[in-house]
Amino acid sequence: MPKALLIAAESSSLHAYIVVSLLTGARTEELRALTWSHVDLAGKPDNYPPVPPSIQVWRSVRADGDTKTKKSRCTLALPARCVTELTTHHERRGQYAADRLVFASTAGTALDRHNVLRAFRPVVAKAGLDPRDWTPRELRHSFVSLLSDSGMSLEQIADLCGHSGTTVTESVYRHQLRPVLLGGVVAMDRIFDAEA
Repeated sequence: MPKALLIAAESSSLHAYIVVSLLTGARTEELRALTWSHVDLAGKPDNYPPVPPSIQVWRSVRADGDTKTKKSRCTLALPARCVTELTTHHERRGQYAADRLVFASTAGTALDRHNVLRAFRPVVAKAGLDPRDWTPRELRHSFVSLLSDSGMSLEQIADLCGHSGTTVTESVYRHQLRPVLLGGVVAMDRIFDAEA
């Protein structure tokens, strides 16, 4: 379903927002506070080791302006697709001032959760999903699911989500995490298929 959602978002004003949220796992309240001064679309490829393009998730729209937890305050490397979408989004919006919000209303004001939800629901419906079951937060859940399905360890997922340990990741995202027991089945099938 994430691929269908990305396709459905292509004509939406939230396209870059949805891509970045799904591919980085950043919380919606952190993306709504993101300014261009905290986005590095070039990185430093000539450094040793190279520094990838990234976003600095250092603020949120919470009352105190801080991220949900201290560990949530981090710099996230950007997948190539995010770099492409943010570059296009930046060019389309014409926002070159560093203090400007990356994701803002057409008037340049901060998005609130209602703005995001209102623009997100038609995308969800176009993707063939039930808008009553999907909120922007589901993008973070999908991020966890995709990483888990690809075989990433629980510890790595917890780190990317900004959790201090795996306990929170397991309790909040238990339905998205691939059960550990499945690993044994896959290994046994591989062992015995090889001998057949």
